This record gives sequence, structure tokens and C-alpha cells, in this order.
Amino acid sequence: MFPRPVWAALAVVAFCGACAPAAPPVPVIPPAKAAFDYQLGGAYPPPAGVQVVSRDHSAPAAPGLYNICYVNAFQAQPGTEEEWDELVLRDANGEPIIDEDWNEALLDVRTPAKRERVAAKVNGWVDDCAARGYQAIEPDNYDSYTRSHDLLTAEDAQAFIRLLSAHAHEKGLAVAQKNTAELAGRHEANGLDFAVAEECGEQDGCDEYTSAFGDHVLVVEYTDAGLTHACDRWGGSLSIVRRDRDVTPAGSPGYVRETC
Repeated sequence: MFPRPVWAALAVVAFCGACAPAAPPVPVIPPAKAAFDYQLGGAYPPPAGVQVVSRDHSAPAAPGLYNICYVNAFQAQPGTEEEWDELVLRDANGEPIIDEDWNEALLDVRTPAKRERVAAKVNGWVDDCAARGYQAIEPDNYDSYTRSHDLLTAEDAQAFIRLLSAHAHEKGLAVAQKNTAELAGRHEANGLDFAVAEECGEQDGCDEYTSAFGDHVLVVEYTDAGLTHACDRWGGSLSIVRRDRDVTPAGSPGYVRETC
């Protein structure tokens, strides 16, 4: 016969074997019209009054704020193509497909097997985001299919982002839709909870996001004209910030941050 402590432990194990697994934490989206800062080029102390900040996944979260963790999910950072190897999207001649604006190779998410492999690496960053205390992720370049010379499709992009959003939600993280207004109407099916929209004021297109996400849209502008138009049209309801295009840290040459 087992000693009493062992018997009691076995009874607990037997009982809990029928218990349902603990539910994952419920993701929380950023508050609407919150003061926002976009710090992808390097972390710095947020300006007074800021409630929401987006930073690269390599940076620590800002204490006491709502933190969004940026991950370059659909393209390779410059100089990292070898790390991705055959997961880089290539043309018929074997040449990588490059986003010329940022000198970033597109990642190949055309097949379920490749999507799973790319997601495994990106989701490792997502795990780091959760461990660092972030509340959400911002997977960038969702629209890479529009630069793929027709090698990628919108369906490929959506199938891939669903892998990321499902994993992030399991970790208790909300997921931003980055740009890609043409897919905003599919955000619920793709597990996307709020939007980060660059230059929708400049392009007079913020309504494409608000029609899907309501007031849960964070707007980033890079010109005076874009900021002015965004503030005139949506300043009463959306979070809006103007940054310099390189999103440099405060104190750096070229640093710009303005709000409505």
C-alpha cells in the first residue's frame, strides 16, 4: 500500500486528469484615441502623456504603457537573407524578390510547409514579445504579395497571418493589421484585432480601416500634409502621430514627432 502522502498525490493527479486545460489569457486591444508613439528605429523614454508605444521585438517594453511589439513577418531584414535560405522568395532565375524601398527580400509563404517554417521563426519572436511584457504584436509587410511580381497572392498572405495570429492569441497578445486596407474586411477571419495604418491621412484612406476596426486604428504619418489631413478628418477619434520616415530615437538628427 502507498504511504498516505503518495496516495493523496495520486488522487489529486487522477482528479485533475479530467480537468479542462486553463484557458489562454484574453488579448486586450489598445485604447481608442490614446496618445501614441512609434519607436521602431530605437527605444527611448516615451513623451509625457503617451499611453501606447510600438517598438521592435528586440527592445524592452515601456513600463506602465500599452506596448506593441513589431516583427518583420513577411520580409527579411537587410543582411539576413542567408538566415532564411530557401525561404526567401525567388524568381524563375533564382534571384530573390526584393522590396526596393527597404532593400528587404520577400519571404516565400506560397505553400503550407513553407508557411509553417517561416511562422516557426516569427512565432519565436512573438514568444519573446510575450515574455518581455508586450500586449500586442505588429506583423509588418502583410502586403508583400503586392510587391511579389505575382508570385504571392492575398490568399497566401492571409493563410500565413492566421498562423501568427493564432499563436499570438494563445500567448494573450492582440494582433495588429499593418496597412493592407484591401484586406481589412477580412480581419476577423484572419484573427486581426486592430489596425496600424501608415499614411492613410496622406492617402485619404483612413475610412477603409475605421469601417473594419472602428476607432481602434493607430495612424502613422510621415509628412506635414498627411498629419494635417489626418488630424482634420480623424483627430477626434483615432490615435495619430507623425514621425520621421526612419523613426529615429529622440535626440537623433532628423528626429520628428508631432501629434494633432
